[in-house]
Amino acid sequence: MTDEIAPIENFWAVVPAGGAGTRLWPLSRSTSPKFLRDLTGTGRSLLQGTYDRLAPLVDDRFMVVTGQAHRDAVADQLPEVDRDEIVAEPSARDSMAAIGLAAALLERRDPDAVMGSFAADHVITDPAAFGGSVRTAVAAARDGWLVTIGIEPTFPSSAFGYIHLGGDLGGHAGVHAVESFVEKPSVSVAEGYLATGRYRWNAGMFVVRPGVLLDLLAADDPAFAAALRAIAADPTTLEAAWPALPKVALDHAVAEPAAAAGRVVVVPAAFGWDDIGDFDSLAGLLEDADRAEVTVLGEAALVHAAQATGLVVPAGGKVVAVIGLDDVVVVDTPDALLVTTRARAQDVKAVVNALKDSGRGELT
Repeated sequence: MTDEIAPIENFWAVVPAGGAGTRLWPLSRSTSPKFLRDLTGTGRSLLQGTYDRLAPLVDDRFMVVTGQAHRDAVADQLPEVDRDEIVAEPSARDSMAAIGLAAALLERRDPDAVMGSFAADHVITDPAAFGGSVRTAVAAARDGWLVTIGIEPTFPSSAFGYIHLGGDLGGHAGVHAVESFVEKPSVSVAEGYLATGRYRWNAGMFVVRPGVLLDLLAADDPAFAAALRAIAADPTTLEAAWPALPKVALDHAVAEPAAAAGRVVVVPAAFGWDDIGDFDSLAGLLEDADRAEVTVLGEAALVHAAQATGLVVPAGGKVVAVIGLDDVVVVDTPDALLVTTRARAQDVKAVVNALKDSGRGELT
């Protein structure tokens, strides 16, 4: 087995699997979130696709952190993963608590561990290039850096945060210092970023030694880091201790202050990444650029389209007819029907919020 396809020594994949994917409602629900769905037509869910590209890198060193409500579904979809490696959060506390708990568990289990955190609901079309980027990141992480993987932007998006690249990191080809993390900009500002060639999309991928991550957290919030280490030392305290943990993203709790302190580096990469944040993104991922017609996710025989473009998901078992509409989104499920346009796809989240506010939370 060559180094390019051999598992990386002491490398652990940590996969936070949470969130309901509200902008993909009614296809994605709190009871069946997008990471458990096949949104690419491959017959594998996004979670299974994440496992498929990480498994060659980690052998059996694979940990999922998910909600208690989804633990059984995750276990069913990933029979290759030992059930003890599927960690259930008592409640959603955002990414720092979830990834930090995994770090605390691994710190105790494997003193030589390097962990990589990769979301369960992303799509990557070039797994070989992804694997190469991860290997580069692991090598830098072994030297004590918090490493992120920055995605080469393909258009000036206002939906993603950005990473500002600094100078080269000595001794690690293909790795740069991080000047700063930038919140989601306007399109015009993003255009300026792309023109410099010094910015990459922030996909929330982090590679780091578990103890380094927790020590960086402790620099600004020692009680948070201590609480995570205490839970790892006695997992029976998880239920009682969990609600008191801060609800904050890893980016804000660790990555941004660590970057300001010069502790974060980035591996710029291009491997066909998409977070499928809404139906416009999903339509772009699935569409055939050479065919100007409706894209169907599901049983194509149920869809009849004439002079129409966009995305149709016939998940309700009914025939769906679309005539004379461009860039339409139609999602039919047994208990809800969504009709919108690709341009308004971001507004779907407002429907979910309105349903909750009106007492129809069972639909979300």
